[in-house]
Amino acid sequence: MSTIAIYSLKGGVGKTTLAVNLAWCSASISARRTLLWDLDPQAASTYLLLDSATKNLAQAAFTKDVQPATLVRATAIPRLDLIGADASLRGLDLLFHQIDKKKRLQKLLADVGRDYDRVLLDCPPGLTETSNQVMRAADLIVVPVIPSPLSQRAYDEVLRHLGGKVAILPMHSMADRRRSLHAEAIARHPTWPVIPMASGIETMTARRAPVGAFAPQSAGAKAFAALWQAIERQLVA
Repeated sequence: MSTIAIYSLKGGVGKTTLAVNLAWCSASISARRTLLWDLDPQAASTYLLLDSATKNLAQAAFTKDVQPATLVRATAIPRLDLIGADASLRGLDLLFHQIDKKKRLQKLLADVGRDYDRVLLDCPPGLTETSNQVMRAADLIVVPVIPSPLSQRAYDEVLRHLGGKVAILPMHSMADRRRSLHAEAIARHPTWPVIPMASGIETMTARRAPVGAFAPQSAGAKAFAALWQAIERQLVA
């Protein structure tokens, strides 16, 4: 089992879009048993993949009042399961401080992840105790960077914070090569995968489905597939 975290210091960079589409690629293209764990109290991944809301138990998995395996829900996508998020996760940082268990998430993943080939984490933004737990638990952190100075600055801060302790795969998200600022940023990092700004990707929220499920030949679906292949290559390198 390998754990891939989708994380950024900055919000609004497309983390959930990445997490859902990469989970779909893992389950549907690579045919891997895949678990997506939604750690963001906004619960956007949960909304996109489940027909009904969770029961305000998401934080209880970390207090061990509830076993994470009991929170696993099957999605409509074969081989893809989800541990959903809810508003209870708003207090997760405080809980981590209170229990003072630096590797709680890592230990929970070792337990629930034994039934899966790939576990993806949809992470909340910010440098917090939750993000520190994620960084200790992940085999690879995918960092979406909008081609803009502020997003690049946030990525640089993540690099400084991690200090080379975990593998990172930076990539450009929500990219529009017609904009000179975006084109220049992409040219500075020619090896970074790029996810374009595309109407098909924006349609996800209306369809409540990954792009590959309803527009497999679209530019967005092909870009997610290429990114997933880059992730797989890095995991086995």
